[in-house]
Amino acid sequence: MTRLPEVNQVRREGLASDFDPELCPVRNVLDHISTKWTPLILLTLQSGPLRFAQLHKQIPDISKRMLTQSLRDLERDGLLSRKVFPTKPPSVEYELTEMGTSVMAPMNALVHWAKTNFEKIRLSRQSFDHAGGL
Repeated sequence: MTRLPEVNQVRREGLASDFDPELCPVRNVLDHISTKWTPLILLTLQSGPLRFAQLHKQIPDISKRMLTQSLRDLERDGLLSRKVFPTKPPSVEYELTEMGTSVMAPMNALVHWAKTNFEKIRLSRQSFDHAGGL
């Protein structure tokens, strides 16, 4: 297993007790990007801005509460913007920011990798499970 560079650097300097995971960019950012719903939301917004109901329709298995929380987290991280329209009731549109758009190249590469390797992974899981691995 490969260790993260930040962890190795801290250990080489003999300061392992001073390591703060909250300040580790890899852990901190990937903790948000790698949630169950974030990639699906980002991939859905990749084609352009959508309103809440449109997003929910395209990701139907997410609860409205979880979608709301995920959108807030993504807005807080600067990956999407939220625009409120003065209608009754107010409608809200979500759109990727420049930073949100910049994460799509690695995200799309990961999606491509997943599609390419899905069958191998599925078969590996079956083999592992059949051998009593779990």
